[in-house]
Amino acid sequence: MRLTIFCVAALFSIARFPAQTLPHGFSADEMEQLPQAIAQERPTPVNAITSPPDAESLRTMAEWEEIQALTIAWTGFPGILKQIVAAAAQETQVIILTEDPQATESYLTSNNAGGAALSMSNITLLNENFDSIWMRDYAGNPVYINEVDSLIMVDWIYNRPTRPNDDYSPTYIADALSIPLYTTTEAPTDLVNTGGNFMSDGFGTAFASELILEENEPNNDYGVTAKTEDDINAIMGDFMGISRFIKMPTLPYDGIHHIDMHMKLVDEETLLVGEYPDGVADGPQINANIEYVLANYNSVFGTPYKVVRIPMPDSQSGLYPDSQPTAGFYRTYTNAVFVNNTIIFPTYREEFDTTAFRIWGEICPGYSLVGIDCDNQDEQIIALSGAIHCITHSVGVADPLLISHQALPDTDDEINPYVVSGYFNHRSGIAQAKLYWKTIEQSFYTEVTMVDQGNNQWQALIPAHPAGTIIEYYLFGESESGKSQLRPMPAPAGHWSFTILGDIHVSEKSQSPAILRVFPNPAQGITCIELRLLQSQHVDAYLTDVAGHRVQTIYSGSLSPSRNKLFVDAAQLPAGIYHIQVDAPTGRQSQKLLVK
Repeated sequence: MRLTIFCVAALFSIARFPAQTLPHGFSADEMEQLPQAIAQERPTPVNAITSPPDAESLRTMAEWEEIQALTIAWTGFPGILKQIVAAAAQETQVIILTEDPQATESYLTSNNAGGAALSMSNITLLNENFDSIWMRDYAGNPVYINEVDSLIMVDWIYNRPTRPNDDYSPTYIADALSIPLYTTTEAPTDLVNTGGNFMSDGFGTAFASELILEENEPNNDYGVTAKTEDDINAIMGDFMGISRFIKMPTLPYDGIHHIDMHMKLVDEETLLVGEYPDGVADGPQINANIEYVLANYNSVFGTPYKVVRIPMPDSQSGLYPDSQPTAGFYRTYTNAVFVNNTIIFPTYREEFDTTAFRIWGEICPGYSLVGIDCDNQDEQIIALSGAIHCITHSVGVADPLLISHQALPDTDDEINPYVVSGYFNHRSGIAQAKLYWKTIEQSFYTEVTMVDQGNNQWQALIPAHPAGTIIEYYLFGESESGKSQLRPMPAPAGHWSFTILGDIHVSEKSQSPAILRVFPNPAQGITCIELRLLQSQHVDAYLTDVAGHRVQTIYSGSLSPSRNKLFVDAAQLPAGIYHIQVDAPTGRQSQKLLVK
């Protein structure tokens, strides 16, 4: 049933600019209005709570979790917006802020440049004032109290003071869905932040550029109280449960400094990162930032982040953001949004788009992939420094069943069963958890009941298989209240997989070092080599070329028993085939590395 809500929002006194003309950054007219906008008293949304939630366990939702609504603001690019609505409405409710509901509905239900006529059955129109299309930056963020219990929304001060109606608009979404709204609008927790510069892993880790430090520093441009990095971390912890806030240097050619323009957290341990040709535009700084993350932080599972690269296209005339005298647009495939079983991302032209579809399909198998042209001359939204993620935001479900799992890596073990562990949590408790697995040749999955290990951990075994076997699997959980969930969400079409390599038989009797996995492989940048040692010993790890000549020392020294992580920067190597050699008193192991 279609729900259309008509409300009249308060009008603010500074000049309003036509929303479709507003870029992601400030327009020239806005810059003239900026002093007046900063001097004006900032309104707090009606019914918003300005103190932190009174709860010990807050959890900011990850973007790949189940959502009840996708939100957009209807202006400027109706063809792109309609395509988003068409894809998202198959998965969830779409809530649209619009200043002309009748015209918006007419466009959606007609055949036009945006596509075929749509049904309004899963679309909500809110008749409210707003200033721009950049919903990601000013909308509220879904947060759960007690990890999986009460849903709230947390809204920061939008870093565009000339757009007060945008900054006020989260209250419309919160009111429509009856969700408590918390805001960081009053000192000393008056925090300026923007949604395009924020990503969460769903377990207390968040990523941002150092823009958030600059916009809240002493003598900032927004009139908020000066804050140290520790102050900012504390606010994010108190309002959103962020316990580890990773910040990276801003990029020289990205004028808005939002991380969603060059990276995407696609699960708890995988970073999809934009890649420029060597030495081009922000490529060097992006590489340095990712190397910094890999060297200093592990995923929530305690293992290094996996990095997958995806191209950053140039223009048809070969322009990149650093081109002179005319710079190219910041074209990116990471600016994507999860909508339950669907991923929507921007496209540009076929020679790059086919690669983007392949990479997205490899890292998120089973999802419906929807590409939307953001470089069309009639609707060239990428020219304004934004794309799909920038103009959408998500609202998590009120009753989440949380499932988290670290995908099993490829293994050489043909002897021991493969332990599958998962984290399951629901406010009513977990009634049952199941593992479904099969080999790639089989048509049907085998069902295995998982065993409760305590502390929300459940476990099951996949029997050992011979070398060359590829195993696919997924998880199912059901709560005591009857709520069920799959992970990956589009299972069984979506699943995890691993291969039994069989070159090395790893057992408890083997004392030689084992190369458990090398990722990414093929490699183009920082590459992780994960070793397992069953005793302390001296290890000499190095690269050889195809002729067996030693080309680089990776590590030489003592390592303790357990899993160890070594790193090599493939960006410093000519393209070709190499071998990773690991020598120790107890034996030698080798694995191929392809550098692209």
